[in-house]
Amino acid sequence: MTASMRRAGVAATAALALAVGLSGCARIRDHQGYVIDRTLVASVQPGVDNRDSVRSTLGDPSLAGEFDDSTWYYWSRSTKQFSFATPKPVNQLLLAVHFDRSGTVTSVEHTGLETVVPIHPAPGKTPTLGRTRSLFQELFGNIGAVGGAAVGGPTADNPNGGSGTP
Repeated sequence: MTASMRRAGVAATAALALAVGLSGCARIRDHQGYVIDRTLVASVQPGVDNRDSVRSTLGDPSLAGEFDDSTWYYWSRSTKQFSFATPKPVNQLLLAVHFDRSGTVTSVEHTGLETVVPIHPAPGKTPTLGRTRSLFQELFGNIGAVGGAAVGGPTADNPNGGSGTP
């Protein structure tokens, strides 16, 4: 095998290793929810449309009002992320279609990324009430305590436990 063939083999191996290594660093784009057609969304008019016409134009809502069916929500979000990073919202639309009691559209609201609120969990650990015990105490603290009499627990002679006085 000549030196130029070896160099070509090393270069091919390095290129293959680089391609495999970079394949995990892909940019990922994702879409969740309703697929927006701006023309159809703009065609929903208050006072003109009703539940049936909205359903035939936009389809079934992503979700309806929690306590009554007077508001339908169409939700859409596009995100991007790099490799294993947390997805970041790029575009969002929340379309709220409000109906009156007869089922006629009263208003249509559009909101976007301005309603996205980042949530940052509190760092550290959750405080607990009670005694702080070490790992050794947690593992071996109950040795000899089984049976109750050694630690003042209830026995046949003393059902209340403690020092022997009821």
